[in-house]
Amino acid sequence: MADIRIHREHQLGLQRARELAWAWAEKVEEKFDMECTVLEGKSSDTVEFSRSGVKGELTVAADHFELRAKLGLLLGAFRATIEEQVEKELDALLKKETAKAAKKKPT
Repeated sequence: MADIRIHREHQLGLQRARELAWAWAEKVEEKFDMECTVLEGKSSDTVEFSRSGVKGELTVAADHFELRAKLGLLLGAFRATIEEQVEKELDALLKKETAKAAKKKPT
């Protein structure tokens, strides 16, 4: 089995991070036929996701996202490509949100 671990700091706050994580969960359910479950907590949430060949979780906190996934034998061969794509999408999402927040701040 191949493991993927991705950690990204952010300054979105828990509520906005939750909204993004839930939207992400809906997207991967539809796009990759994943099954997602959101477990809400006081200071963080966990989005558990799985499908044949993949099982993992996304921890959503006020100041960071932490994604951990285990890939089965077949998908494990593509670990580097999968990890690169997940990082690229997460970085683009965070960049977009940071830009939105910057526009809202009064100068």
